[in-house]
Amino acid sequence: MTKLKFKNVLVLGAGKVGSTVADMVAEYHGLPVTLADLKPGRGDESDALVRRVSLNVESAEDLNVALSAHSVVINALPFYLAARVATQAAKCGVHYFDLTEDVAATKAIRDISKTATSVLMPQSGLAPGVIGMLGGYLAGRFDELYDLRLRVGALTRNATNSLRYNFTWSIDGVINEYCNPCDAIVNGQLLSVQPMEGHETFTLDAEAFEAFNTSGGLGTLCETLKGKVRNLDYKTIRYPGHRDAMDFLLHDLRLIERRDLLRQVLEHAVPHSREDVVILFASASGLRDGRFEQETRVGRVFGAPLRGKDRTAIELTTAAGVVGVFELLQQGKLPLAGFVGQEQAPLEEFLSTEVGHYYKGLGVKSSANASKNEVVHTL
Repeated sequence: MTKLKFKNVLVLGAGKVGSTVADMVAEYHGLPVTLADLKPGRGDESDALVRRVSLNVESAEDLNVALSAHSVVINALPFYLAARVATQAAKCGVHYFDLTEDVAATKAIRDISKTATSVLMPQSGLAPGVIGMLGGYLAGRFDELYDLRLRVGALTRNATNSLRYNFTWSIDGVINEYCNPCDAIVNGQLLSVQPMEGHETFTLDAEAFEAFNTSGGLGTLCETLKGKVRNLDYKTIRYPGHRDAMDFLLHDLRLIERRDLLRQVLEHAVPHSREDVVILFASASGLRDGRFEQETRVGRVFGAPLRGKDRTAIELTTAAGVVGVFELLQQGKLPLAGFVGQEQAPLEEFLSTEVGHYYKGLGVKSSANASKNEVVHTL
């Protein structure tokens, strides 16, 4: 096992998630962090660990200078900048992580990684990210895997509009995952299925939810489990009625063809909220010791303070995903070069990291009592 020592970390994107990533690295690893953005905002001038700087990542020269001064970069910028930053990171020999759900960006990064001497690990947040680790973990607990269902929702706790939804994270990210094709395995075949389809309803603790196909949540898990599972899919959890309202906007009004206009409409009409909850649900079934069994995991995560600031559930879970795999790289528990998929990070090792407690309980061995399988993690 080769352990790595890093002197500092570059975080690109000083938004809510990027700022949380920077503070999480500082809090749990005590490393100096450079938090860079075109408009980095004002931080705490007395903060000895997190330094905010202005950086235009679209300038190859400026980006190269910033990357060359660091060993690791965590990219929390919009998805359409992922391939640009990863390309430059590979040229500089800098280890690269990002949070993108964009399939095209990940494919581009995978091509870049073929000659990289550093790690390139996109899709390292919540979904894709930790949900892929959980899926890989559950898949490994069966002798023969039949079905693997993964569900994640970042939900407003008190939504009052007709969409039954407030934005808890990136508008661009939501539009991207609602409009792009989705990977799935159906009857053993790797397929591309349509977003917003596959609608289902269910209850947790007597509360009603719905779920439907969205793009990018599985990361590279379909490729990893192809030929090893009969059915595999990922769906986003929402409150009932949200899917139909969004389908009206996307297809009846044809705003799927005018995404810039859709963004303007949503930004004007749908508020952001910091009162959120993240729900994770995973179910696997198959043969174990000759018997047909099912195993599930359910987790709820709420917001909590970090370094004196209140953080939302989606900020904490997303940041913990990428900071956790960063720590695994430090510990020598990930490959040291090339492309790394999120399911290559062992779930139990991830949960043992300094930030693993944000997902407490997801790796606990299933009990015969179904009610004990549910993990409610209130932070």
